[in-house]
Amino acid sequence: MYGSQKSDFEEESADFSNDVIDSLDNFEDDYADLDNFGDDSVDLDDFEDDSQEGSQYLDESHMANVESHKVAKADKKMQDLISQKRQTGDEDRKVASEIFDKLTLQTLYKLANQGYLDLLNGAVSTGKEANVLKGVKDDGSYLAVKIYRIATSDFRKMQYYIAGDPRFKVRMGNKRQLIKAWVNKEFRNLTRLKDAGVNVPEPSTSLNNVLIMEYIGDDEGNPAPTVKNLPPSDPDDFYEKLVREMDLFLNKANLVHGDLSSYNIINYDEKPVIIDVSQSVVRDHVIAGELLERDIKNISFEFSKMGVDTSIEDLTQRLIKK
Repeated sequence: MYGSQKSDFEEESADFSNDVIDSLDNFEDDYADLDNFGDDSVDLDDFEDDSQEGSQYLDESHMANVESHKVAKADKKMQDLISQKRQTGDEDRKVASEIFDKLTLQTLYKLANQGYLDLLNGAVSTGKEANVLKGVKDDGSYLAVKIYRIATSDFRKMQYYIAGDPRFKVRMGNKRQLIKAWVNKEFRNLTRLKDAGVNVPEPSTSLNNVLIMEYIGDDEGNPAPTVKNLPPSDPDDFYEKLVREMDLFLNKANLVHGDLSSYNIINYDEKPVIIDVSQSVVRDHVIAGELLERDIKNISFEFSKMGVDTSIEDLTQRLIKK
């Protein structure tokens, strides 16, 4: 549906900043179209629209000034959002050409206008289907901005994990609906896990193909490494902490991760933080059993290699309550 709209983001780009600025030229007209994409996204109940506050007491001239100021403020936010991306290298330009399509730009524009973020300040991780960028709020705090790439998403995999989940009723043939449901699924899984006391990033909001959540890193904005990149200094202690997190994940949140390994566990000051829960399924899902077996096998194998005295049988007994 975007073919008729001229946009440099539909082609590979050699100049990231110029392309973003070119796309922004049309944002004032395109921004209204974003309402059509928000039906299946998480409700932004906490956002207070300052253009509506007290509107019944304003005359038409005052309202026009308010709306003009609001558009100008949003334009400034989006310009700020990309300002720190102008001194980028080949890798950032490659990432930009893959993820910043029209829908993604519009979504970021709306989230910036709603006050969820002010700057994007480089990539934290780059995956086959999603990129995590470092966002900055106006108070200087950091947040993680996960953007699913619509063009390269594995829709068959998404269908496999969503089908049979009673929380979602999605038309599987509609790719746009499917990716919205996938992002919403990760948001809801994170919320459910956080409520159960599992050490996961706290979610803030999701919209279309973008998820905003807590940034796991130091005060300087450096991201905490995964266990794959930084094994724990005391594997036995770390393993025990991880088993407690897995127990809460399975037996209190009633979810199965489905892809748990050293790649999806952050080593944050020698404490495990579990990430990447979009594929996680409810415990009574038809594929939950095989996913749990895979998780247990992965963790037992990886920590055994670190010298921890564990096994598939031992971890299974600790997690599955009789």
